[in-house]
Amino acid sequence: MDLKRYFEDVERRIDPGQETRIAAEWEAFCDLRCPDEYFSPRRTPAPSSIAWPKVLINDAFDDMELMLYSQLKTVSDMLAGGGGLLLAVRPNYGTAIIPSMYGAGIFRLPDEADTLPGASHCADGVEALPRITGEHALDYTRGLAPRVFEFGERWQALAQNYPLIGRYVYLYNPDLQGPFPLVDALAGSDIYYALYDDPEMVAEALSFMTDVYIDFTRRWQTLHPAYGNGYSVEWGLLHRGGTILRNDAIVNLSGNMYREFAMPYDARVFGELGGGMHFCGRGDHYIAAACEMEGLSCVNLSQPELNDMETIYRHTIDRDKIIIGMPDVEIERLAKNPRPLRGRVHSGAALAAYRREQTDTDA
Repeated sequence: MDLKRYFEDVERRIDPGQETRIAAEWEAFCDLRCPDEYFSPRRTPAPSSIAWPKVLINDAFDDMELMLYSQLKTVSDMLAGGGGLLLAVRPNYGTAIIPSMYGAGIFRLPDEADTLPGASHCADGVEALPRITGEHALDYTRGLAPRVFEFGERWQALAQNYPLIGRYVYLYNPDLQGPFPLVDALAGSDIYYALYDDPEMVAEALSFMTDVYIDFTRRWQTLHPAYGNGYSVEWGLLHRGGTILRNDAIVNLSGNMYREFAMPYDARVFGELGGGMHFCGRGDHYIAAACEMEGLSCVNLSQPELNDMETIYRHTIDRDKIIIGMPDVEIERLAKNPRPLRGRVHSGAALAAYRREQTDTDA
């Protein structure tokens, strides 16, 4: 694949003035200085003059050239659509990056799904955990780790030839999950029995996976700092701190179990790196605990409709923890059922639509 023509196309379309403005607006939002009720930056669309063919995730997973292209295409799409996210790319290898270093399989879906692969648990399931913690290995030549670091090297080598891409397209963290989701991925569903049957074994595994997560993140960011000055980029979203924990598996725990089994290790991550927390599904049962942790600056949730959002807001934006990447469906609900957002919520939904709905409701 001739990557040069695609890099040249993106380089021509980046407007330094716009990118500087958007970055400044994001920094103000992160620093609680957004003047509007909620934050929804935009850029002037810059459509491409060439065709950008679609590439399947499975094909990009197997081919470094296609992975580089597919990530550059996300930048092209953002420029063309006029969205307000920062321009950003990552080594897009799914959730099995760290699990694959410790013997977990890679679960791939058919092309029709066009979805990132996940991890399938180790062959010996929960019995793998004592082996993994006993070996205490940190070997970045195993599993998907070499592909992750190769992507970073290749991207940097290409981007240095294009000053605007090198300056305004951020290379951000791979998906490293979080301590409890990593142990869940390695052990499979038997981990939930082990919480009762052998909590000490689970604690040892969680402690080691926390070490791995922090070490991997620091290694990556030493090579590829994503922004600077205490900020990081994730999915094009700026936030305070160095990482976003993916805590989808936490939705399987009660709030009390989160405090006992997972929170101490999440707290270590935030103490070392700072950052935010992502979850799909329902998280209102542990959001109070999460927002007690020092270093947690933001929350990203994928399915507000599954949550008691007043509980979420009470523990996040009302305590100056911003919400990034709020789905439009929640902004539409808020337009009809307003509550103060205090400039602490980011969404891609149009601010004009939010204000129009509020005016119609007030009338």
